[in-house]
Amino acid sequence: MNRFLHKLSEQSISLRRGRPEILQVNVGKLCNLTCVHCHVNAGPKRKEIMTRKTIDRIIDWLANTEIPTVDLTGGAPEMIPDFRHFIERVKDLQPSPHVIDRCNLTILLEEGYSDLAEFLAGREVEIIASMPCYSAENVNAQRGDGVFESSIAALQHLNSLGYGINPALQLHLVYNPVGAFLPSPQDELQADYKRELETHFGIVFNSLYTLTNLPIGRFAAYLRLNNRLDEYMQLLIESFNPATIEGLMCRNTISVGWHGEVYDCDFNQQLGLQWNNGQPIFLWDVNPDSLKHR
Repeated sequence: MNRFLHKLSEQSISLRRGRPEILQVNVGKLCNLTCVHCHVNAGPKRKEIMTRKTIDRIIDWLANTEIPTVDLTGGAPEMIPDFRHFIERVKDLQPSPHVIDRCNLTILLEEGYSDLAEFLAGREVEIIASMPCYSAENVNAQRGDGVFESSIAALQHLNSLGYGINPALQLHLVYNPVGAFLPSPQDELQADYKRELETHFGIVFNSLYTLTNLPIGRFAAYLRLNNRLDEYMQLLIESFNPATIEGLMCRNTISVGWHGEVYDCDFNQQLGLQWNNGQPIFLWDVNPDSLKHR
């Protein structure tokens, strides 16, 4: 029994799936940034991207379900050639699922993407954007020189389109710790972000989500390089909070890789822990009605 299951057993907690509510699709590892904390190991030289054929198979499967939300992630999901096709096909379904774009903000300013924000706004796509801090020093240290300034410009543009203001255009930010420590309480950080971004840049947004970095991918390499991996693992173990179990993504989310393969969550996806029934399972092999209580 691994340590996590042992903790659950100590608390008499059973981890079972509920009704699928979110289809999270990782469309590839191509990204315009190379962030220190990235558990996907995404970057500009990655070649893994989802094809239109795979996208269409996913949409055909989705059309036969009642899953209300499609969550697109990467890499920078916007960089795959058929990103807009994916969203258009989802929005053509009846009823039309809600779409989330996990955006790094800077992509909105890259050459070839100048009308992307308008495209997203026109289809009422929710944006969840990575913003590790409200100060240039911390953001640029984690994500690269100039990223803070580009992120601010992108947020200001999104505000000009109504994001964070119009209830139909939700804009949320995500905080990841810069080092081997846990995030501060979410409510406190959100208040700080809202105050600093509005005061200094006139930026508004809906909510801030704080995430704990998992020791996999590029972040694990960072921890090993700095001889902090064991220390960080112990910190995670000691900080276990049983109240989080009810909201674990594996309970209501199906995670799909760029080939169409299926995982319990995005982190399992990056570890290669694919669903397997004697052979790898792809989304179109799954009966949606069989997922509850898996």
